[in-house]
Amino acid sequence: MQDTISRHIAIATGQAFKARSMQPLSGGDINAAFRFQDGNTCYFVKLNRPELADMFAAELTGLQELAATQTLRVPNPIVYGKTNSHAFLVLEYLELSRISASSERLLGQQLAQLHQFVQPYFGWHRDNTIGSTLQRNQKGKHWPNFWRDQRLDFQLQLAAKNGYGGRLQALGERLCDHLDLIFADYTPTPSLLHGDLWAGNVAMDKQGNPVIFDPACYYGDREADLAMTELFGGFSRDFYAAYQTVWPLNEGYKLRKSLYNLYHVLNHLNLFGGGYLNQTETIIASLLSEIGVS
Repeated sequence: MQDTISRHIAIATGQAFKARSMQPLSGGDINAAFRFQDGNTCYFVKLNRPELADMFAAELTGLQELAATQTLRVPNPIVYGKTNSHAFLVLEYLELSRISASSERLLGQQLAQLHQFVQPYFGWHRDNTIGSTLQRNQKGKHWPNFWRDQRLDFQLQLAAKNGYGGRLQALGERLCDHLDLIFADYTPTPSLLHGDLWAGNVAMDKQGNPVIFDPACYYGDREADLAMTELFGGFSRDFYAAYQTVWPLNEGYKLRKSLYNLYHVLNHLNLFGGGYLNQTETIIASLLSEIGVS
């Protein structure tokens, strides 16, 4: 495997490379990560099961699209592929550290600049994954329909297959039926999103530049990215203030952020089990109460 991945790196870069060491790296619940090193040259390598090679293909494409905006730094994607035993994704190796206060302010500004890259549709040119779950990105013009069909309904159907029926499905169906009420006075712009923007997917490089990675890109409401930064914490008030200086948020964000984070909590329910069931049901019940649906 090490030799096969080394050959792919050499072909992709046009430079001779043969990994002399393969050092395991910590972090991540979905993939195994390693540093491949040949002398002074290093690459960051993700590994998973061979059948998940398309997940890495989508991640590579997402990194390319984010990099093309020249707003936020991302690791340069090198190549993806698979061996007999593993799928792999090779990225530029960056020396990263926990983000500082000044870098976090810059992150807020640059994220707002990223969100100003738009398309005339919601979705993306291909499906990708959120964690290891399929994320459907069929293009559409109507945001509430996109969020209902491509995000919430898909996760709710998956939850039903995983044995989470009853109250969750009844609540979810009511919310999907009344989703337009949440967007009665708000029409979002289809912005380029990172798609999985929690604190674990943000760091800074040696020069203090913020770096984002592990994307689940699509074009959607920029508030969905901002909402996820609040789901697991880790972002400062300065980050949000810096974002708002570039592109202020609209009224109603507080309600919509719960809707957007519902998607990720549902995904955690489907990936990691029933510990997220009560939180999921509570979010839906609160949203229904806010829009006056019993």
